[in-house]
Amino acid sequence: MPSKRLSVVVTRRLPDVVETRLSELFDVRLRDDDTPMSRAALVAAIQDADVLVPTVTDTIDAGLIGQAGERLKLIANFGAGVDHIDVDTARSRGILVSNTPGVVTEDTADMVMALILGVTRRIPEGLSVMQAGNWRGWAPTAFLGGRIGGKRLGILGMGRIGQAVARRARAFGMQVHYHNRRRLRPEIEESVEATYWESLDQMLARMDVVSVNCPHTPATFHLLNARRLQLMKPSAVVVNTSRGEVIDENALVRMLRAGELAGAGLDVYERGVDVNPELRDLANVVLLPHMGSATREGRVEMGEKVIINVKTFADGHRPPDQVVPAML
Repeated sequence: MPSKRLSVVVTRRLPDVVETRLSELFDVRLRDDDTPMSRAALVAAIQDADVLVPTVTDTIDAGLIGQAGERLKLIANFGAGVDHIDVDTARSRGILVSNTPGVVTEDTADMVMALILGVTRRIPEGLSVMQAGNWRGWAPTAFLGGRIGGKRLGILGMGRIGQAVARRARAFGMQVHYHNRRRLRPEIEESVEATYWESLDQMLARMDVVSVNCPHTPATFHLLNARRLQLMKPSAVVVNTSRGEVIDENALVRMLRAGELAGAGLDVYERGVDVNPELRDLANVVLLPHMGSATREGRVEMGEKVIINVKTFADGHRPPDQVVPAML
């Protein structure tokens, strides 16, 4: 498309510096509040816009894309994951899709380690006692957790985030193992001192901690189902900062309640904000509100990538972070 002030619709509030720059470059429609747009509002937005800037809270499925106006030519996602966007349908309609890869890697990996420590060292339980004013002093057997040094960490999905988790885990003295749809190149595998398992089942049976870092696709839906969760040791811990749909949440709850797993640290949930209430009742579970990438620096960098993608498109070129079905 020729360079011009494109009509851009942003579905959620973004950092001020990002919104200001978007306003300088494009004819942008921003949100006054930070609630998800309704389906009707999304339909209205894409009927006369050139670019839609959605987030993970927006479902951009075939039905929605089918109602887009002729002007819509780019969906510039604010975020790396695009499982909420029907990329195939967008492509068939001549609509490009871009994302913001790489930006959240370090922040999410930090949160993985925070969850591992939170669960194994029972940090939320300690906080709860202190906040309630119920602490009666140190005791030799109080709040006993587990040491992570020397423990085996199994990483499910060894992309950018998985590798960043591996580097951190090695610094904590953990033994790193991983399962991935493709084995890493030898030099990368050596750099993170990771052991590859072609069989996910065999890896799960031997791990002390399992970190889910793979995307949600049809192939990974309930990848950790009841059968696979039962392969794990009763002393093992599961951490998920990727996508909730990868774990069968009901099976996870049953096993945690029965003492068949030692604990879980979750930042994402199978049904989004509709969190299984039974999870809240479990003392051996740490729950966070999808905070994995929530740093000021990360959000601004995500916005900057969105701006680059839209500006490059406006100048008549392919966005540098274009997503194609073969990548998924």
